[in-house]
Amino acid sequence: MRVLILFGMLVLRDLRLTVRSGADSATAVLFFVVTVAMVPLAVGPDAALLSRLAGGMVWVGALLAALLSLDRLFQIDHEDGSLDQLALGPLPLEAVLLAKAAAHWLTTGLPLLVAAPLLALMLQLPAAGYGALAATMAIGTPAISLTGALGASLLVGARRGGVLIAVIVLPLFVPLMVFAVGGIEAALSGSPIRPNLLLLAGCLALSATVAPVAGAAALRGALR
Repeated sequence: MRVLILFGMLVLRDLRLTVRSGADSATAVLFFVVTVAMVPLAVGPDAALLSRLAGGMVWVGALLAALLSLDRLFQIDHEDGSLDQLALGPLPLEAVLLAKAAAHWLTTGLPLLVAAPLLALMLQLPAAGYGALAATMAIGTPAISLTGALGASLLVGARRGGVLIAVIVLPLFVPLMVFAVGGIEAALSGSPIRPNLLLLAGCLALSATVAPVAGAAALRGALR
């Protein structure tokens, strides 16, 4: 029970810091909107082409937008000494990483999840694809935050962490995007999307299992 309370307090702390600054969430959503809005300018106003690209472009925009705040996930705490205090506290570093990932999802993943259907509408995604888009985003965005937290933990204290995080985590995001876009395309063609959702859920389960352990080990190494 005590661990759960401390976990919740850490999540609330990060939420308060993010809300106080207000920059990360707004920047991620704005980047998401601008990235997706550029698609019609690049490929033209062809409605049939836009509808085919809609699911993939929304997911690409969401993945890139989620990267923007990952380098700050542990870096600020590392610089002001808070990370050392967390490592010495009663909450295991595995739980600290989970709390950081939860706060990242609430401040970045959740706004992207809400904005995705609106951007898909702009790209003229057929009505049959909206349920699949919402389902894949709901399962996939927590996996993005967990995988991103792992990447951020590997680069604590590194210079140009933002660029290096993108290099590390973008290849890990490929299965998520493939399964998610495949689910949307299956829905548009009338095929079952359950296999794709199960594969996405498997990616989420793998991230939730591996990221806390590997990330905690990386943090311990960085704090030595």
